[in-house]
This record gives sequence, C-alpha cells and structure tokens, in this order.
Amino acid sequence: MTRAVDHFADRLRAAPQSRLQRSAAAEALGLARELARRAQRMEDPSGEPREMPDAGMFAAADQITVAAHDLSLVLKDEVELAEAVALVAEAQKRAGV
Repeated sequence: MTRAVDHFADRLRAAPQSRLQRSAAAEALGLARELARRAQRMEDPSGEPREMPDAGMFAAADQITVAAHDLSLVLKDEVELAEAVALVAEAQKRAGV
C-alpha cells in the first residue's frame, strides 16, 4: 500500500493549485478520512471514529500518507490490504492526478 499512497501523495504535491481546488484535494481528504476511519474501527470496534479534520488543500498529501500508515499498522490480512490499495487507486483516478 505504501507505494500506491506515496505515488498519489507525490502527484498531489506536484499538482497545480487549480487542480487541487477542482477536486483532487477533496478526493484526497475523503480517502484520508476513510483510511483513518477503517484504522480506528480495527483498533477499537466499539468506539466512535473521529473524523480527520480538513487541514487545507496543501495538506491533503500528508493526510493520506499519515492515514495510510496508521491503517497499515492494523491490517490483519492480504484481503484488507488489497481493499485499501483499491481505495487508493480509485481515489487517485477520481482526483485526476
């Protein structure tokens, strides 16, 4: 998953501000929130997940990197890993970067 996330994050960092404003940053934030939610659910299934805050379009790459790292620490098997990688690929495609 690290490779896919790093690639997406690098593309976000290299994207022009206009692309980030159109949809890329929002898509990245949505992905970061989903990855964080999954990690929190795995760590504490009975707890209520906290939503990752919107730190601005220029922080989106860092947010997906942090959320993916947290999730990778709690993934239990290859199926969960494949699902997470698919989420990253889909979000990157929708972001257009």
